[in-house]
Amino acid sequence: MKTIAIANHKGGVGKTASTHALGAGLAQLGYRVLLVDVDPQSSLTNACGVKVPGESLAEVFGSSEPGKLTLADIIYDVGEEDKLPLHLAPSDIALATNEPGLINRYGRENILKNALATVATDYDVCLIDCPPSLGILTINALSAAQVVLIPTQPQIADMRGLQLFLDTLDAITKRGGINPHLKVLGVLVTFMDDRLLHHRDALKVMTDSGFPLLQTQVGRSVKVAEAAASGSSIITYDPSNRQAENYLALAKEVDTWLRKERR
Repeated sequence: MKTIAIANHKGGVGKTASTHALGAGLAQLGYRVLLVDVDPQSSLTNACGVKVPGESLAEVFGSSEPGKLTLADIIYDVGEEDKLPLHLAPSDIALATNEPGLINRYGRENILKNALATVATDYDVCLIDCPPSLGILTINALSAAQVVLIPTQPQIADMRGLQLFLDTLDAITKRGGINPHLKVLGVLVTFMDDRLLHHRDALKVMTDSGFPLLQTQVGRSVKVAEAAASGSSIITYDPSNRQAENYLALAKEVDTWLRKERR
């Protein structure tokens, strides 16, 4: 199983929508996909139509003591209605109350990595939706992943946050860091609007600065929010929507990487 963390320090850049739609796109391509929500705000969990789960990652992670459940105990089938091999390990606000206790745990950076290892043969790819911070939950995701996908808006204000996050990844991957093998899959430009001059200018600056931009760009659409409210991804909610097509193109980019990894 290959694991991709979808992360950025900054909130509001489309991490959750991108995780959900990319997961649905990869499932349409035939991959067995596990979505993991490590954000205590539970945005991905809600977007998948799972409301207030009785058991979540909070019971897997535990706090100062290990959790009582395994990852397999909490997984939901969220692709059954669309006949897709898509599953979710949900989050809950309880994960936020657990987080301070995790600081005192031995091997705290590898709790999620160890949990994922128990279901690794059941899935081809795992996508982790991270909170907009660099707390212990995000560190767990970056420790467990082989690559990180970084959504960002095409705005000058967002570029500083992007650079800070890339600097953080350098610290994580340096020799002796928590995951020296972690690589950047690419930067996904979200909410792109070619009509806006500052979007075009920001994109040019990112390109000229050598940021590892993915070929796919995703625009803004109210249908993406409608899809989340209905418990669906934009790919299954409105397949003809332009952003659904863009996310499917992203899935094909990731498919290319996955195929290379198999060689």
